[in-house]
Amino acid sequence: MDRVLKKGQGWRMGWNPYAKTYKGLVGTDEWAIELTETEFNEFCRLLLQLAKTMEQMKPELMDEERMACEAESDQLWLEVEGYPHSFSLRLILQTGRCAEGNWSAAAVQALIPMAQTFSAQ
Repeated sequence: MDRVLKKGQGWRMGWNPYAKTYKGLVGTDEWAIELTETEFNEFCRLLLQLAKTMEQMKPELMDEERMACEAESDQLWLEVEGYPHSFSLRLILQTGRCAEGNWSAAAVQALIPMAQTFSAQ
């Protein structure tokens, strides 16, 4: 895969296979974090895992019920919060340089298919 930068309303996601250390990028219109290849892969994996969990919880919740769900690896921690069909995302990078970011529910709906695309590469 060549260099890629995808962006939309409230989100950005990119990949640069030629970078020495930080090949991935995630962020919004206002901020971005460069990630190592492992961190980027973990971000995609955990986001897709959380999206699947939210979908699986749909039949268990009443329409007005909100929920929060988190997933973690050695590299990062993710949390989704909201309704199974509309939820925000929060990221905490747990490696030496530590960082934190978040996406709105609208941005997350576009970010999930991008994570699927990058995971398939």
